[in-house]
Amino acid sequence: MIGRLLIANRGEIAVRVARACRELGIEVVAVYSTPDRHSAVVDLADEAVHIGPAAARRSYLHVANVVEAALRTGADAIHPGYGFLSEDPDFAEICAAEGLTFVGPPPAVMQQMGNKATARRLMAEAGLPLLPGVVEPVGTVDEARSIAARIGYPVIIKAAAGGGGRGMTVVRDPADLAEAFTSTRATARAVFRDPAVYVERHLAGARHVEVQVLCDTHGNGVSLGERDCSLQRRHQKLLEEGPAGHLTPEQRAELGRLAVHGALSVGYTGAGTMEFLVDGSGSAYFMEMNARIQVEHPVTELLTGVDLVREQILVAAGRRLQLRQEDVVPRGAAIECRINAEDPTRGFAPAPGRLDVLQVPDGPWTRFDTGYRQGDTVSPDYDSLLGKLVVWAPDREQAIRRMDRALAELRVEGPGVHTTVALHRALLRDPDVTADRHDVQFLDRALPGVLARAAALADAPAAGLPAAARGSLSLVQTPATDPRPENTTPEGPEPCPTRPSLSATS
Repeated sequence: MIGRLLIANRGEIAVRVARACRELGIEVVAVYSTPDRHSAVVDLADEAVHIGPAAARRSYLHVANVVEAALRTGADAIHPGYGFLSEDPDFAEICAAEGLTFVGPPPAVMQQMGNKATARRLMAEAGLPLLPGVVEPVGTVDEARSIAARIGYPVIIKAAAGGGGRGMTVVRDPADLAEAFTSTRATARAVFRDPAVYVERHLAGARHVEVQVLCDTHGNGVSLGERDCSLQRRHQKLLEEGPAGHLTPEQRAELGRLAVHGALSVGYTGAGTMEFLVDGSGSAYFMEMNARIQVEHPVTELLTGVDLVREQILVAAGRRLQLRQEDVVPRGAAIECRINAEDPTRGFAPAPGRLDVLQVPDGPWTRFDTGYRQGDTVSPDYDSLLGKLVVWAPDREQAIRRMDRALAELRVEGPGVHTTVALHRALLRDPDVTADRHDVQFLDRALPGVLARAAALADAPAAGLPAAARGSLSLVQTPATDPRPENTTPEGPEPCPTRPSLSATS
């Protein structure tokens, strides 16, 4: 078993991993940059190491500093969380070379699944359905033009090494293809240091559905159900929910089977997410795989009662999965809202600052995952995520109402600080959202109206939600007596004393 684990991350996911370690009896080493020296995870850790200044490339992305911190503190393992080093196969290889257990898939698998073109080829070989297109990078405009003419417009040009919603361009008119191809390659080169792109058919009106999988090192794998992530702005997820109410039980089971089969076919281990586009008839097409824990993993945890971070760590330690597929029975409905320090009225510009007030919602089946406390400062140097508000209820309508109540209770105030709270409340009042009729492009079309509604809801109490379409509410049968605790807000352990910090800054 792992005795001491270093968390190579910050914010809410670092706190989440620290709490899982505490419950497993594993000692925690935190790393922090200069502005994060008083962060919550530092207080939770047994030992904390300063690894550099604010700039991520000189701290959280500085592989030498992170590995040195692990070795100097006697850590057995490293958990990368999400973002930063979580999908860097070179980092995983370095960990292995230094005798450190990397909590994630093998480096070779990470390399394969991190390249979208390679992942598409491997999943096609495994029998997963793909949208029309190519599975190898496209080298020239003429080649891209020929492919687009064959599969039909609109098409989408994607960076093979892309992620985070960047490096994707939809082309509807053949006259725009050359410019789109050139600009997407330039973005891919600048952002991902790899200009490779591929072309596939663009599926308008689709839903974005992802399946959570968990695989061990002994060839076992399970699906833990799906999440609908269709509420996005410019390919960035804002709200996730589960299950996907537009799927039939048969479609849901088939997606889970495909996801596990695809993951096991490449030797995947740990927690991962297989992402699909689903059309109006329920036909699903593999899109990509996220070879790490996802931001929205709490949705699955509330639906299944499975602690995914705990399972990640146990798999990395060599344990066999104790879960069988028949043990996984999602119940009810769960929704997660990503609360960002952004100003939606200014194009979602980052709005960091000191948190003079941070009043977190509570109550039955309500959870707020955050790495911030009242008095902390949201740094402009990192992602704008303040926290993740997650609720569970017996059906979707009750989950929407519970989420609105929780959003109304959440107070975040400070000089210059703005959040997406009112935007989420407005989304949950939109008739297309309450009736579960939205698609991936919904918010790009509806944003002006949603923003207008959000302005009126900034300080409104939780009341007056419209009734949702009854046909899409009761997603999964729930027992009359539900075994869940009255409050699933993660409390965690009392902060433990930290030893004097080391400095691994080079």
